[in-house]
Amino acid sequence: MSADTPRRIVLLRHAKADWPQVSDHERPLADRGRMDAPAAGRKLADTGIPFDLALCSTATRTRETWKLAVQELPERPRTVYEERLYEASLGDLLALLNETPDEVGDLLVIGHNPGMHALADALSGRAEGDALRRMSRGGFPTAAFAVVGFSGSWKSVEHGVGTLVDYWAPHD
Repeated sequence: MSADTPRRIVLLRHAKADWPQVSDHERPLADRGRMDAPAAGRKLADTGIPFDLALCSTATRTRETWKLAVQELPERPRTVYEERLYEASLGDLLALLNETPDEVGDLLVIGHNPGMHALADALSGRAEGDALRRMSRGGFPTAAFAVVGFSGSWKSVEHGVGTLVDYWAPHD
């Protein structure tokens, strides 16, 4: 792939988690999360994006979200469980994107808020249709995802480089 190859980043927030007496990192999905994660997977499949790579936080709720969502996709992408996605700042997330190999065209990131929303906002210098209005109105709830397109290498990913091309949330 050349440096001007069109690419897409899909930012998926984990589904609704429960609050049992465990560490935050070990919180499992709630019943609603176990229903919303497959719905998010079906909507991801509807985008037609053939993911080359999925980066998933190591937190229990993100791993469970991905396990349920990926079953709805036509093909399972290579998946890397990335500890740095848990409690990642916007700078941490941008650094992770910059490390993505250039043979990856379409990347799915399964993470947490406020990072997923902040990254979608930061990357989206432009937006198609009403995607930005819907994302701003909804506040990036659990199991929501944003699709950001850009051209260039992963090393060039920075604020305003992309276009928010789609946004979806369950219960919207």
